[in-house]
Amino acid sequence: MARLTARFWVDAYLARLRVFDIPAFVVAHGDDTGGIVLVKLSTLDGNAALFHKSFDLVSGERAWVEMTSGTDADVDASIAKQRGFDPDLWVIEVEDRQGRHLLFEEGLS
Repeated sequence: MARLTARFWVDAYLARLRVFDIPAFVVAHGDDTGGIVLVKLSTLDGNAALFHKSFDLVSGERAWVEMTSGTDADVDASIAKQRGFDPDLWVIEVEDRQGRHLLFEEGLS
């Protein structure tokens, strides 16, 4: 099975969020073909969570997992640290008071 490019997935994700009127922004534009994607969910109350796609060695599946959570500043510091390791990664910021990010929805997981 062919893998989607990072750019294609990001564009599809942003379009899906727009359908549900969930604001999202590309904070860091990574490599179009193979960049890793981080999704920051800000609940607009000073707190946030950061998600990334992880590989399960047992099942061979890739799934979204929470990388860290806490204050916006703590999550931003974690993002800055990750960007220090990998400047080609994407950062998408989702802002939703209800905590919706849709990462576990069909077609995005």
